[in-house]
Amino acid sequence: MTKHQIEVITSVERRRRWSREEKERLVAATLEPGASVSEIAHSAGIHVSQLFRWRKELCQISAPSVPQLVPVEVVEALPTPSISAEPPPVSRPRKKASIVTIELGNGRRLRVGSDIDIEALARILDVLERR
Repeated sequence: MTKHQIEVITSVERRRRWSREEKERLVAATLEPGASVSEIAHSAGIHVSQLFRWRKELCQISAPSVPQLVPVEVVEALPTPSISAEPPPVSRPRKKASIVTIELGNGRRLRVGSDIDIEALARILDVLERR
């Protein structure tokens, strides 16, 4: 005969409180080879999404507190070309735009097209830096 653990909730509070150890035990069980997250969640009496949320929270790598800086070299501006009678050469649009990947830290990456508006990118990075 198999023993089943039963939890009796006697308070009016509907939410159960899970200790960090309980969360870590359940998350560790999901990381085992061949483990079924839905079976583990069902046996614990929680929804699968809750278990995935705990897994995300507990498995996050802490980001460095100081942002990493990239060296920048400032050079003199090139002299402006003299105005000539012939029109400037017409640039042809690229057939395939390249993708630029920006490492944000905390395991996050931002991928943007090389033709992105610089001001829009600055606003995006500003918002992401505050998170």
